[in-house]
Order: sequence, then C-alpha cells, then structure tokens
Amino acid sequence: MTPPDPGIYVPAAQMYEEVRRVADGLLRLEAKLDTLAATDRDVDNRLGDHEARLRRLEASRWPLPTIGALGGIAGAAAAAYAALHP
Repeated sequence: MTPPDPGIYVPAAQMYEEVRRVADGLLRLEAKLDTLAATDRDVDNRLGDHEARLRRLEASRWPLPTIGALGGIAGAAAAAYAALHP
C-alpha cells in the first residue's frame, strides 16, 4: 500500500510575496495604460486640429480654379468675337 500524496505546501509568506509581486506589476501596467490613453487623446486633438486647418485651406482655395476657368472662357469668347467681327 502506498502512502497518500501529501501535495505541495506553499507557505503563507511565499504566497503573500507572489500576490504583492503580481499587484505591483498590475499597478505598473495600469500606469502605462493611463499614459497611453493620455497620449491617444493628445493625438486625437492634434488630428482634429490638422483636419480643421486642412478644411479651411481647401475652402479658401476652391475659387481659384473657378476664376481661372472663367477667365479662360472669357478670353476665348473675346478672341472668337474679335475673329468674327473685324
């Protein structure tokens, strides 16, 4: 007959140290996640600012091609008029 397996004994002090080590690791991980979240908010704010600036630039540039096209049409019309009415 074999004696029953006594199992593994883990002293309370060793278990406490392991729990403390895991808790400290979680605190460090939480601090890093908070830093990443703050950085993400900063990136979102800067991206929104860049997007707004690009929209303002695009809005202020749309008349330039239109004015150029209208000027070209007017010039062509004037040339055609001058050619047809000497």
